[in-house]
Amino acid sequence: MEVKNNAQGSFDEVRIEEGFYVLKFQNESDSFTNYSREINKGFIQFHFCLKGSGTFLFNKGTYTLNVSEENSLLLYNTQLDLPLNLNLEPKSSLVSVVMTLRKFHSLFTAEADYIPFLSTDNKEKKYYAQEPFSPSIAIILSQIINFNLHPSIKSLYVKGKIYELIALYFNKSPNADIEQCPYLADEENVKKIKKAKEIILANMAEPPTLAELASEIGLSLKRLKEGFKQIYGDSVYSFLFDHKMEYAKRLLETGQYNVNEIGLKVGYSTASHFIAAFKKKYNTTPKKYLLALVGN
Repeated sequence: MEVKNNAQGSFDEVRIEEGFYVLKFQNESDSFTNYSREINKGFIQFHFCLKGSGTFLFNKGTYTLNVSEENSLLLYNTQLDLPLNLNLEPKSSLVSVVMTLRKFHSLFTAEADYIPFLSTDNKEKKYYAQEPFSPSIAIILSQIINFNLHPSIKSLYVKGKIYELIALYFNKSPNADIEQCPYLADEENVKKIKKAKEIILANMAEPPTLAELASEIGLSLKRLKEGFKQIYGDSVYSFLFDHKMEYAKRLLETGQYNVNEIGLKVGYSTASHFIAAFKKKYNTTPKKYLLALVGN
C-alpha cells in the first residue's frame, strides 16, 4: 500500500507482519504536509501525535478529526473504509499503528473485556476515541521515531516497541479516568497542570521547586502533585527525569557534544552525576551507549 506525500516531509513504513504496519510521519518544514494511504475497513488505526498537530480528513474533507501534541486517536469502523488522509502541521511528528481486526484480537486474551470494542456487542460497530497519552508512551514514540539501529533489526526493534506501546495504551487504571476525577474535570485546572509541565521542561537544567511551581500556576501544592500524577501518570520530578534523559540521549546521538556539555545542558553540575543518572535510566553509561551506536 503506497503512501502519497505532496510536500516536503519524511515518511517511513515498517511492515511488522502481514496486516500489521507502523507508519512514521515527520514534518520538519515550515509548511503543511499531506499524506494519503489506502486503508480498508478491515483495519484498526491508532494515531499518536508526539509533537505539533495533525488533522485527519474524511469524506473528501467534509469531516475532520484533529489530534494534537501528546494525544492519541483510535479509529475503527467495520462498515466503512477509512483511508488515511493526514494534514500534518509544520514541525510535527506522528506515529500510526495499523492492523487488521483479526490481528488485534489475537493480541488479547478473554480477560480484556474492559476494551469496549472487543466486546461481542460492538464487533460490528464503528468506534473512535481521542485521549491524551502518558509520558511512558511519549518515550516509546520518541524511540520509534529516533532509533538508530542496523536495518537488519529495524523490524524486530519496532515490533517490540509497538507491542509495548499497545500494552501501555490499554493499561487503563480507574484512577486515570478523568470522568472519575472531579478535580481534573475542571478545564481550567487541566490548563494549569499543562502549564506546569511546560515550565519544568523549559527550565529543565534549573527547575523550580514544587512550591515555586505551584505558586506560579496558581494551585496548591497538593493539587499540583495530584493533578500532575493524574494527567501524566507520574510525579513532577520523575516525569522531568525521564524527559531529561531522553533529551540527553538525543544529544549524544548527534555527536555534537561531549558528556560534560550534555550533563550541564540537562542540569548536572558534574559529569559523574550525569553518568550515574543516565546509567540509572538506561542501564548503561553514555560512553558505552555511544560505542554501541558506532558499532551498529
